[in-house]
This record gives sequence, structure tokens and C-alpha cells, in this order.
Amino acid sequence: MGKIVLLVPREEMLYQAHNILQEKKYAISDMRMIQTENAVVEARSAIAAGATIIIARGLQASIIKQYTDIPVVEIVATAQEMALLVVKAKQIVGKTKPIIAVVGVKNMFCDMTYFETIYDIKLRTYFASNGAGLEEQAKLAMEEGADLMIGGDVAVATAKEAGFPSLFLSMTEDSLRMAFAMAESMDFAMGAEKRSNAQIEALLDYSFNGVVNMDRNGVITTVNPVMRDILGPEGEQIIGRRMEQVFQDIDQGKLVRVLEGRDESYSSFMQANGTPVFAILAPVRVGDEVEGAILTCHKVKRQRPVKERDHADGNHLKHHGLIARGSFSSLVQNSRPMQDCIHLARLYSQSQQPVLILGETGSELRLMAESMHNAGLYNDGAFFSLTCNGLSGEEQHDMIFGDKGAVFLANEGTIYMEDVEHLSLSSQYGLYQLIRYKTGSSRDIAGTVHFHIRIMASSTLPYTRLWEMVEEGRFRRDLFYLLSGLKLQVPPLRERPEDLEQLIEDLLKESCDQYSRYHVLTKGARQCLKEYGWPGNRIQLDSYMNRLVLTAGKRSIDEILVRAMLEELYPPKEISPPGEYEKEDRPAGLIKPVQSEEERQIRTALAKCSGNRERTAKSLKISKATLWRKMKKYNIE
Repeated sequence: MGKIVLLVPREEMLYQAHNILQEKKYAISDMRMIQTENAVVEARSAIAAGATIIIARGLQASIIKQYTDIPVVEIVATAQEMALLVVKAKQIVGKTKPIIAVVGVKNMFCDMTYFETIYDIKLRTYFASNGAGLEEQAKLAMEEGADLMIGGDVAVATAKEAGFPSLFLSMTEDSLRMAFAMAESMDFAMGAEKRSNAQIEALLDYSFNGVVNMDRNGVITTVNPVMRDILGPEGEQIIGRRMEQVFQDIDQGKLVRVLEGRDESYSSFMQANGTPVFAILAPVRVGDEVEGAILTCHKVKRQRPVKERDHADGNHLKHHGLIARGSFSSLVQNSRPMQDCIHLARLYSQSQQPVLILGETGSELRLMAESMHNAGLYNDGAFFSLTCNGLSGEEQHDMIFGDKGAVFLANEGTIYMEDVEHLSLSSQYGLYQLIRYKTGSSRDIAGTVHFHIRIMASSTLPYTRLWEMVEEGRFRRDLFYLLSGLKLQVPPLRERPEDLEQLIEDLLKESCDQYSRYHVLTKGARQCLKEYGWPGNRIQLDSYMNRLVLTAGKRSIDEILVRAMLEELYPPKEISPPGEYEKEDRPAGLIKPVQSEEERQIRTALAKCSGNRERTAKSLKISKATLWRKMKKYNIE
């Protein structure tokens, strides 16, 4: 239990307090009378002696609250006490409807809204926040025609000096009883909160997980020792910083949804100061309101630690380019499809099982693999990337299993295989053995060698086409099942309009910086770029934007220039059908050929006229022969 101290301006209030304590043993530890000018000194003295709550009145209470941090319970005149004073004032004045002025600090008085109606008076209130203000308010009350003044020491002294009728704001024991009861309730609540905080603090201090507490705005308020240890030197400086500034891998959209109470929780794998952790974010609810959230982080440990020798080898390998530079934060992810894809990739990154990454040509397949490697359990090891296309079966075997092959150079790391569908059957068998049994063999080394390697494979074939290869005997069934367990589909750019818009802006700026130029896109040009299908996805967009900026002859790039260059670089006949997708497998709308304004007008007119060429020609105000030539030009059937 805390220590409650009573500080009052008049000795008679101490007598009242003693009488109350004779009736009921309130937990009042100390009582004293003080002068207003010494209120802060007396309060600080009480605090130094262990006071946890102070009971005070009027101006003294206001001053103590202003200059100390201790909770203050204010003694407020009850409605009954004010009623007694009003009745006495009416008797003194002797008028039927006197004007009574109440002068003081607002926190001294109860609600007097209906006093005029109940007691047939005119009530005027004059409130101030300091002693000088009280004297001014008392003089103002007299100037404005009050018949009598009710107030404290300053107001009564000012009235007496002017020979003006006044009543001292004397209080009965009722107001003190209310203050004592309120102080005890506050002390109980503070004690309960301290006990709760002590339990939480002990829980946090001795938790094996890192814990971060934040307010409703996502600002960090508390960090436990384990989390400080995970974050390293930065852990001592994160209080007051925003969550996304410290945990850059966190999904900001999910964070906002949890803080707004729209999601019950959010979990993901992420990096904290280079340490892979599994994080759970949960809201802190008080009633129906979300007051903040708690992030709990559990370290994800390797099943087999990397040896010191491997670290040395890793540093050597990095000088030879066997390093992944991609990260999830470098992927544009404004669209829901990409956010969902990256969320799944974060989960996959903490597994040791192989991953099959699928997507169209030009998609961020390798960047996704690099991001998973860097967020995963083998991030200290090498990242060996190889393509399976264009190599004979023997060349594939040497590249993967030779004495200088991928499995030896990337042990304790990751091997990323592009175009995995082009692996020979013998290499497929070797890969199956490597994944399933962690073993491999080489012509140059006798016996079987054990490896600890994460395999990531990618293909630009549709998933159904890979299965057809299994049915045709061109792809091992057991390897297919091994790879397909963790399947990741990277969405094409045309299904990510928010990402496309961001990439257009980023690539425009990047190319302008590269060539020291300044160009802007008109609204029409921007719309044209967003409407184009981009069958080559990110690679095609990168190349196109670079060429556009390099060759643009004017500052403002308009729709005409954008369309002309699209038609020049990617004629519809050359880009349809796309390389690895045959017609029946190509998603609807994969290619959106660039149409000139004239072609669009002709197609629209034909549609309106149900294909009738005579009516179409009339609507376009051209001859049938001209219409026929233009239809042939644009390959319109």
C-alpha cells in the first residue's frame, strides 16, 4: 500500500480530518497545514518521505500538480456544501434574486449548472489559475455588480479590503470524506497496476523470447533484455522509435491492421540484426479499444552450425561472386498478390526443404531466391546460381556434382537452379539423392559425400506443364514431388498494377540519374505503360525504360513516343505467342499488343456494326476498299 498525505490551507480542515479518522480508519499517513507559497516545497518534502498520493485543495492542488509528477486528489466542495453557502448568502443580501459571485480555482467547485433555478439566484463564476488571477477575478466580480462573493482566502481578503460582502468557502466533512475515499481507491488501483507491472517485468526479464511493446501508433515503449541482445548495440536505442524503422522486414500493412484491431495477429519470419527470428505480433486490447501491440521474437537456430572453416571458405567464395545480394525489402510489393507471395516466401525461407519458384520470363525469380537465402538458415553460406538450359547431361553433371561443382562450392549454402525442367534424367536422379539423402558422388572422388545444402529451383513453365513432363517421362516423378512441396508462384507484372506504377516511377528516375537527364511522363504516356501487358515482366520493363530515357528527344515523354517505341521494340507478331507458353497454356491477357488510335477506332466500329463492313465504312466515313486495306494492315479478321 502507498503513502497518502493530506495538505490543507486551514487548521480547521485538519480538525475535520481528525474527526473523520476517528469514525473510519482511512489510510492517511500524514496531515499538515501549509501556506500556498510553500505548496511545492511541502509537496516535494512529502514525496521525499515516501508519499505516493497527495490530497490538496484549490490553488494549492493546482500548483502541486503543475510542478510535481505525483498523483493529486483534489478536495471539491460538494453540492450540499455550496447549497448551504448560497442560502446563507441570500439571507445576508436580503434580495429576492441576488447576484452571487463564486470566485476561485475551478477544481474547488462541484457542478452548479441548475443552482439559479433551484435557489432563485443569479450565479456568476469567476475562475483563475493562480493567486494574482484570483485577485483580478474578485475585483471583476465587484465591478460587474455582484451582491456577494463566495471564495477562498484571496477572494475574501480582496472583498474585505473593498468593504464588499463575502463568505469564505468553508467546507464540511463531506468533501474530505469524498477525497479520502477517492485517494484510497486510487491507491488500490496504483497498487494493482504496480503488481501487474512487476509480474509483466519479471515475465519479460526472464523470458527466453525477445519481446517488444509498442503503443497504438507503433512507437516502441518497452524492450526486454533478450530482444536487446538480439538487436545488438541498436537494442539500447530503440525506445521511442517506430517499429518499421527497427524491423524493416515487417509487413507495414499487417502492422497497421493489427494496431487498428482489424487483424487478431500477424506472424512471419524476418531478420533482426542479421538473426533469423520467428515473430508474432498481437494487439493489446483494453475493452474494445486497441492500446498497442506486443511483438514476440523467437530465434530460429540452425540444425547444424556453420564451422569456422566454412566461414573462412564463405569469405573466400564471396570474393568469387557466390553471394546473394537480394532482400525482400528490395522487392516492390505494393500490390496484394506480391505481398501474399513475399509472406509465403518469408515462411519458406526458414525451412531447409527445397523450393520450387514459378513465374513468367522476366519475373523476379532469382531475386526471390536470393531474398529467401539471405533470410534463411544458410545465409552465411554461398549462393551458387546455375542454369540448366543449353548444357548437355554430362556438362550439367560436372557443373553440379564435379569436384569443382556447385555441391562442393556451396556446401552449407544454397544452390539455385534456373530452368530446372531442362535437367537431364541422370542429373535429376543426382539432385533427388542430394535433396532426399543429403548425399552426392563425383567421378573425381571415391565413395559418397554428405552435404548440407538448400536447393531452390525455378521454372518459367506453367505448373501444369511440369506435370505433363512427369507424365511423359521427361521429369522424374519423385523429384517433382520433392520440389513441389514448397511451391512459390511469383505473380506477373500485369497482375500487380500498384507495383507496375511504382516500378515505372523508380526506373524513370534511375535512368534519368544514370544519363544525367530530366524527363517526365505525360498522363497519357503513363496510362499507356500501365495498360501494356509486359510479357517480359521486370526484365522487359527495365530494358524499355532505359531505352526510352536514353533516346527521348524532349523533356516531356508523351503517349505517341511510348506507343511508337513499344511497336518498334515488341511487334505483336514477334511477341505472340510468348516463348515458353504455348497458346493453350498462356494466361488470358498475357500479351496486350499496342494498338494505334486508328486500329482501335476500326475495331470499335466493327464491333458496333456487328462486323458489317459496309456499315462500318460509313460510320468511319471511308470507302469499303480503304476499310479492307486497313483491316489487312492491322490483321483484323
